[in-house]
Amino acid sequence: MSDGQPADVSPAQQIAAGYATSGAAIELGAVSVDGVVDASATVRIALSMMNRHGLIAGATGTGKTKTLQVIAEQLSANGVPVVMADVKGDLSGLAVPGEPSERTTARAKDTGVDWVGTGYPCEFVSVGTEGVGVPVRATVTSFGPILLSKVLGLNATQESTLGLIFHWADAQGLALLDLKDLRSVIAHLTSDEGKTDLKSIGGVSSATAGVILRALTNLEADGGDTFFGEPEIEPADLIRSADDGRGIITLFELGDQATRPALFSTFLMWILADLFEYLPEIGDADKPKLVFIFDEAHLLFADASKAFKEQVVQTVKLIRSKGVGVYFCSQLPTDIPNDVLSQLGARIQHALRAFTPDDQKALTKTVKTYPTSAVYDIEKALTSLGTGEAIVTVLSENGAPTPVAWTVMHPPRSLMASIGNDAITAQATASALQDKYGQTIDRESAYEILAAKVAAAHDDESAPDAAAPTTPPTEAPHRATRAEPKEKSLAEEILGNAAVKSFMRSAGNSLGREISRSLFGTGRRR
Repeated sequence: MSDGQPADVSPAQQIAAGYATSGAAIELGAVSVDGVVDASATVRIALSMMNRHGLIAGATGTGKTKTLQVIAEQLSANGVPVVMADVKGDLSGLAVPGEPSERTTARAKDTGVDWVGTGYPCEFVSVGTEGVGVPVRATVTSFGPILLSKVLGLNATQESTLGLIFHWADAQGLALLDLKDLRSVIAHLTSDEGKTDLKSIGGVSSATAGVILRALTNLEADGGDTFFGEPEIEPADLIRSADDGRGIITLFELGDQATRPALFSTFLMWILADLFEYLPEIGDADKPKLVFIFDEAHLLFADASKAFKEQVVQTVKLIRSKGVGVYFCSQLPTDIPNDVLSQLGARIQHALRAFTPDDQKALTKTVKTYPTSAVYDIEKALTSLGTGEAIVTVLSENGAPTPVAWTVMHPPRSLMASIGNDAITAQATASALQDKYGQTIDRESAYEILAAKVAAAHDDESAPDAAAPTTPPTEAPHRATRAEPKEKSLAEEILGNAAVKSFMRSAGNSLGREISRSLFGTGRRR
């Protein structure tokens, strides 16, 4: 199988040789050949290669969640923070030690690991204010038009229109902090008073703006408004270590937001894009600064626009140099666009089922993405894997694909079950993040500014014309008015010009409000 290997070296050991590392590594499990597990033939990923991204896939009940748990545990133990979606709630067990059982003991023996129940430092956060963890939010301005279009289910034309509306709000210095801010901006642009502003944007029809407005209203009615606002989550709070040096695992709990999974997954994509803007370039390092895991990744790409997919690809390509590894977890590899799959260095494929013609097509496509193997019939292997077993190939330390390995995965050391909402809430309440993000802040933004303008315009229209002179002006005031410019300096005359005053007011209002938009059109207010 491998040149230079002694003839008496078993196939399992030959495979394991391809996974040898000189530095720290994440140990996944042991190689199995013909149903025999070699506990000394370890399958691992070099810690330095964890920022090369990866895919964890497999049918329901095949052990994907436990694999996520094993990876998160070892990353934390090596001082690497982890951000992951806990869609079903069963990853919360990472926070407490696992309970010994016959099955755990047998698996630990088979895979050559000295198992001890261990809990890991966890933060429980929820997107919006309706979850069980610490509430975290994004401002609409930061979220950007492409991600918001994904949430609203807009088509390409409507997405483009929303981008123009964001641009107009940015130019006017109107902070879009929550959904009512954006709704008020669109309502203004589609009103009689805002027709001129709408025309100035270019390419925006009032009908399309109206569709977006209705979509926003529906999102608010569905409770989506709690996802947006302040205080906005700061990237630095996701890249922390515990006092003992272990990386903190931040678990985004779905909780009561199960009816809005698309918004949940898109919010996580915003978190990743925000991290990209925040982190400096570090190039190759001994270990990543952070590993980001998307569970149920198919939700991220379902009905996604071309612009959205392009930005995901760009983010995955570029964020590696910031020291961030991204791992997608889904039932089928075909859930992930090909352009994204091509960026993923590690493949951990649990069992696939081939009950339907579509399943068979997915299986055939999956087999073609693996290196050829002299040991396994990969198509047969993928449908024969037991629970907690996977077909693995990763990038070795020199960047080459490792041999395909039928891997019996290590058992997690933490609890392989949910700790329950009450325990999650109790831990979130005791977190230092609760003081920072627990209470919603509603400061002056687009909604208040536009409402004040409407009120001022209404007052001007309804007020008596008290400013008009009640008697005909005498000749003296006219002469005084005409003579006044001669007594002013040039600077005073310029500063007194109405147009200049308007410009100065606009500049003052916009000071500190510039928006620098990047990936997905996301951006923070400076």
